Amino acid sequence: MRTSFRIILFLFCITLLIASCSRKKDSFLSRNYHALSAKDNTLYNGYLALEEGRQDLNATYEDNYWGILPIERMQVSDEITLPGQNENERFSRAEEKAVKAIQMHSMNIQGKEVNPQMDEAYLLLGKARYFDQRFVPALEAFNYILYKYAASDKINQAKIWREKTNLRLENDELAIENLKRLFKQEELKGQDLADATSTMAQAYINLEALDSAATQLNIASLNTKNDDERGRYRYIQGQLYNRLGYIDSANMAFDKVIKLNRKTPRIYLIAAQLEKANNFDHANGDKVLLVETLTKIEENRENRPYLDKIYHQIGNFYGRSNQDSLAVEYYNRSLRTNSSDKRLKAINYEILGDYFFDYTEYKIAGAYYDSTMLNMVKNTKPYRIIKRKRDNLDDVIYYEDIAYSNDSIIGLTRLNSDEQLAYFTDYTEKLKIKAQEEQEQKELEQEYANINQNLASVDSKNSFSASNDLKAQSSRGPNMPPGASSFYFYNPTTVAYGKNDFLKKWGNRILEDDWRWSTRTKSNISTTVNESEETLVENNELFDPEHYISQIPTDQKVIDSIAKERNFAYYQLAVIYKEKFKEYELSKYRFQELLAMDPEQKLVLPSKYNLYKIYLLLDENDEASITKNDIITNYPDSRYATILKNPDAANLRDENSPENIYQALYGKLENQEYSQVITEAESYATSFEGDPMVPKFELLKATAIGRLRGFEAYTNALNFVALNYANTAEGVRAQEIINDVLPKLANKEFIDNEADTNFKIVYYFTNPSEKELEAFKTKLQAEIENVNVFDLSLSVDVYNPTTTFVIVHGLKSKDGATGYAQSLQEKKKDKIIHDFFSVSSSNYRIIQIHKNFDEYLNLQ
Repeated sequence: MRTSFRIILFLFCITLLIASCSRKKDSFLSRNYHALSAKDNTLYNGYLALEEGRQDLNATYEDNYWGILPIERMQVSDEITLPGQNENERFSRAEEKAVKAIQMHSMNIQGKEVNPQMDEAYLLLGKARYFDQRFVPALEAFNYILYKYAASDKINQAKIWREKTNLRLENDELAIENLKRLFKQEELKGQDLADATSTMAQAYINLEALDSAATQLNIASLNTKNDDERGRYRYIQGQLYNRLGYIDSANMAFDKVIKLNRKTPRIYLIAAQLEKANNFDHANGDKVLLVETLTKIEENRENRPYLDKIYHQIGNFYGRSNQDSLAVEYYNRSLRTNSSDKRLKAINYEILGDYFFDYTEYKIAGAYYDSTMLNMVKNTKPYRIIKRKRDNLDDVIYYEDIAYSNDSIIGLTRLNSDEQLAYFTDYTEKLKIKAQEEQEQKELEQEYANINQNLASVDSKNSFSASNDLKAQSSRGPNMPPGASSFYFYNPTTVAYGKNDFLKKWGNRILEDDWRWSTRTKSNISTTVNESEETLVENNELFDPEHYISQIPTDQKVIDSIAKERNFAYYQLAVIYKEKFKEYELSKYRFQELLAMDPEQKLVLPSKYNLYKIYLLLDENDEASITKNDIITNYPDSRYATILKNPDAANLRDENSPENIYQALYGKLENQEYSQVITEAESYATSFEGDPMVPKFELLKATAIGRLRGFEAYTNALNFVALNYANTAEGVRAQEIINDVLPKLANKEFIDNEADTNFKIVYYFTNPSEKELEAFKTKLQAEIENVNVFDLSLSVDVYNPTTTFVIVHGLKSKDGATGYAQSLQEKKKDKIIHDFFSVSSSNYRIIQIHKNFDEYLNLQ
């Protein structure tokens, strides 16, 4: 009986359990069973996975403190994420749990959801998709809650998360409108209010309404329950006030971050302190107090991970205080921390580059600019600015090297023989000392290497005999180490260490009485040094003053050539400083130096005119007036004087300007007046020497040479431009043609290609008159106009200085071209009889490039 009762009771419980699992019956047991199962099992695990995923996002996200921080720490990828391609498995797991809760525990009876946990499930589903950056499906989940669960206690959270999703979809205005409606309809409190206002603040930041964003962040900071969020909101608020120019309000916001101390992430604390230092009033503030504060921040061990930013800010302080040496020191310290912040490294390198540029250390500045570009995103505007600055610096380095070396040579030529000997004797003595130090260092390093090698050998032997040494431990005493003898000099390890220590302290001494005495030391050292010097100096011309004296030029023509090159370098430097870098003081100094050196006349006038323009830019009106009168009085017929006499004409480019002359010469090139272009371009390049237009004339001349004289002459002319004007756009273009174009034109072998369908008839004339060419062309034009089968045309091409071609274009085969020319010779009336040949377009191109017309005729 008792057994039967137990069986019945068991079956009843099973039946009751099965009945309660039904999702089709709206019973007390069913509702609570599915609600409890969803909440405490599936959704609980889902929210755990979601929180772990968020923590991963926060740990891997790197804030850019050079701009306004985003409210939410989440890096949005530009790549489209599809289902099954989740980057974070935890969000995928959270989504799976949400879907499982909906599928297994949803109780949709007669169109109404009776399980109170289903709104939580859809909220989890939307959040998982949101953090997985699938924003459209996330929006669908949040909208489903608003549509299906209007009475849910999570309705406000769903609305807030919907607007966060709208922000990610760049629907900023819509998000603000919906949030404003939410504020009117509901009285939000606590974390919901903080989430809503922070979301609205991000929308305002996106729309550049920074004052409204700062107001919303203030509300969010007061209502959030999370100190991490509070610290971030206050810091962003300070950034917004800084951007708006409200420095006092920004500092108050940063003070609130600092007051949180350990309650907020330390990076916010450090960043707030550094922003306050950046806002320091250098005119009225207490610099001593600020230095103490920055030093305290620097010396705090907890701040070691942020030393890159701390050192940078200290460098900024010293830079603004005109303490350049300290600023450079701290910027270099910031770089030595091996910061992962590439923007910070780029800024440090750029600032250091600017410092050394101002100190005229151009090579060092160039190296810093190179490092700057390595830490910047290519093809961005800041990158292009630095690259242009670095490219311009190449010109400065090039001409500064010329100016420095030529100045040095000219200075040496002005010394008499005794002064030259004294100068180079001092120079070679310094070289000897330096070489001796290097040799001694190498010898010492070699001795250390030998000692270390001996030590390694001894250690290996000692380790091999360690077992035997253990037997002697009792006789040595308890404090002696294994493998060591009881007597110092019987142990090779300790002896080697002793020798090493002796060498470090005393050097290599000779065994003699009173070896410690300084006089003995000096004697021994001097003897060793003298012997070493004799070995070093013997047969080495680098230490012979006469070797250098013999290289000083004595021919006045050579000296004049060096001075001319130096003067041109000074002029180019002055122009670069003025036009490219806007460094007017440096440019003025270079022009003044150049004029004091009595340069060639062609550099004097442009230098004075440039000085006049610089004086105006620097508001040095008296000097400008003096220079203006000098130009008008001493150079009345120059174009500069004409401009100065009539300022209104300054905007009009007269016909004698280099620019207009170049345009006219270019027109002649297009008109095939190659000989005239070559002659005039060479003349203008000489008369305008020092002007930026000179490289253009040279490249134009090279082009004319190529068209008139052929491939080899063109190559030589381009090489001249590339070598002599390497730091100009024309020089770079010439080098590009040499590297990329000339190899494609180098082939001079004629091609017989059956696929060619474009042929020409070429009539060639030797030293023809214009009248003769025009008459022949008119006669031939009349004939080809009668041909309707082909679209024929006529042109005149210059081949070389003595030969000109009249060409008929548009024929389809070589035989057809030859036949048509012969038919013109056999006409009964108006015959056209002249030397000709037929050629394909590709072979005609080879003839013009390589000027091998005679070779082609020999093949016919």
